[in-house]
Amino acid sequence: MIKRPQLLDTVRAAVRRSRVVGLLGPRQCGKTTLARQLVDPRSPNYFDLEDPDSVARLEQPMVALRELKGLVVIDEVQLRPELFPVLRVLADRSPVPARFLLLGSAAPALLRQSSESLAGRMQLVTMSGFGLQELGLARHPRHWLRGGFPRAFLAETDAACVSWRQDFITMFLQRDLPQFGVSIAATAMQRFWTMVAHYHGQVWNAAEPARSLGISETSVRRYLDLLTDVFMIRQLQPWHANVSKRQVKAPKVYFRDTGLLHQLLGIRSARDLLTHPKCGASWEGYVIEETLKAAAPDEAYFWATHGGAEVDLVLRKGRRWLGVECKRVDAPRLTSSMRQALRDLKLERLAVLYPGTRRYRLADAVEAVPLAAVPEGLTGLFPR
Repeated sequence: MIKRPQLLDTVRAAVRRSRVVGLLGPRQCGKTTLARQLVDPRSPNYFDLEDPDSVARLEQPMVALRELKGLVVIDEVQLRPELFPVLRVLADRSPVPARFLLLGSAAPALLRQSSESLAGRMQLVTMSGFGLQELGLARHPRHWLRGGFPRAFLAETDAACVSWRQDFITMFLQRDLPQFGVSIAATAMQRFWTMVAHYHGQVWNAAEPARSLGISETSVRRYLDLLTDVFMIRQLQPWHANVSKRQVKAPKVYFRDTGLLHQLLGIRSARDLLTHPKCGASWEGYVIEETLKAAAPDEAYFWATHGGAEVDLVLRKGRRWLGVECKRVDAPRLTSSMRQALRDLKLERLAVLYPGTRRYRLADAVEAVPLAAVPEGLTGLFPR
C-alpha cells in the first residue's frame, strides 16, 4: 500500500473546518481506501451506497443518521441525491454532534445537489490517482506509462495493467455514465473518447469530431464537458492578455490520466510509448498534470498566439504570475516564443521543465528545471 499522508492531512483539516466535506474524484482513484483510514468500514458511521446493507440502513435517513456522533462517511453519495436535504438539516444542528464526509465520483448531479442543498456548509476536496509527489521520481517512467489509478500502477505486469484499464473503460461507459444520468450509447462515447485521445495536447476544435461522428458541434461540446466533469479530461483554458496580437481562444484538451490516454491510443509498453507519435504530447500532459497537483495555483491557463508563440502553463499564485514550458529534450534552449511570453505577459519567471538532472539559467528570469523539482511545487520550480 502506497501511503498518501498529504492528502489524508488535507481531508482531516477540511473535516475540522467544515461540517460537511465532499471528497470528489474518479472511480477507483482511492477515495474509499482513504476514507477507511478515517472511519472503520465495520462501524455504524460508515455507509457504502453500493452495499445493499448500507442502502437498507438508510431507508429512513433521518432516523439512521440523527443519533450518530463523530465522523460519518457516506460513499458513492451521488446514488442517493435525496440525502442532501437531510444532511443540510443535520449539519445545521448546534452543537454539532457529527460531521459528514461524502465520497462521490464527481457526478454533475452530485455537484448540483450539493450547491443547492449545502451551500455554505460543504467544503469540496478533489483527488486523483497517485501523484509523483506520493510515488517519488524513481517511479516516474512507470507512472507516466501506466497512469495513477492504484490498480493500474500496482499491477504485477504491463499486460495485467492493460487488462485492468480496458475493464475500467468498459465499466465506466456501460455502468457509471448511465448512473450520472447520461443516455449516450457506450459505443458512441468510446469512439468520441478515442478521438479526444488524438487531440491530447492540442487546441480543441469541435468541428472535426462532429463531422466524423455525424452529430452537432453542440453535442460534441456536451460530450467533452461531461468527460471534464467526471475528471477524465482537463480543458485548459487560454489566457487572454491585453496585447495587440491575435490570440488562441479555444481550450487545450489533456487526459488527466496518461494510463487511460495510452490505453485508447493502443500503447501497451514503454517501447510502444517511446516510439509513438504522441509521445511528446503525452509527456507534456503528464508534466502539466503533475505540476498542477503539486503547485496548486489559484488559476492556470495556457497562452498562444496565431503567430506561433506559446506557453504551456501560465500560473497565478497570489500576486505572482509565472510560466511553465514542458520540453522533452536533453538540453532546453531559449526561444523567441519564451522571450515574447515574458514581455507580453509580464511573467515574473519562466521555468522550462525537462527530463534532465541539471538546473541552469537560460536568460534573465528563465531557467531550465529538472522534472525532479515538480514534487516540491512552486518552491521547487520558482525558489525566491
